[in-house]
Amino acid sequence: MSKINSSRKACKDVFNAFLVSLATYDGPFEIPRIMPTYDIPLKLIAFSKALSSKDYNQCVHFYEDDYLFIRIWRNPRRYLKVLKRFSAVILPDFSLYRDMPLIMQIWNIYRSRAIGHWLQLNGVKVIPNIRYGDRRTFKICCYGIEKHCVIAVGSHGNMRNIVDREFFCQDLII
Repeated sequence: MSKINSSRKACKDVFNAFLVSLATYDGPFEIPRIMPTYDIPLKLIAFSKALSSKDYNQCVHFYEDDYLFIRIWRNPRRYLKVLKRFSAVILPDFSLYRDMPLIMQIWNIYRSRAIGHWLQLNGVKVIPNIRYGDRRTFKICCYGIEKHCVIAVGSHGNMRNIVDREFFCQDLII
């Protein structure tokens, strides 16, 4: 799909449209596309710890509670310089739960890809993060991701009880 964003002069960018100003999209929900990578990270560090780390030979991940990294959505420019120092970034893992309304699940997938697209435009190597809440989002979570490339799969928060674990494992095998 072609570019759908336009500039809106004198309007506050409350939904971070600048992140996808040059994006192309995939699927009926217009999820930003991510260019593939084929490098597998050897060492990982959580975003909340990366901000104070001096070991940049690591891949930053967001497999922690949302409140620890929501700030990257609220002010992505503030963290670009830090993230560029690291070998790669696994895209943010915004929560998707089975009991969340579908639109909120789609929004969280979109936000992750929007940040990823923007990071790529700014020279950061990114690894797509796949996160699904239930079967309704299983296909959606793959929009914008090339086949046969390196991905990361988020499960943080989806393993607390037996039912959530069963859903996660059943859908991952499909």
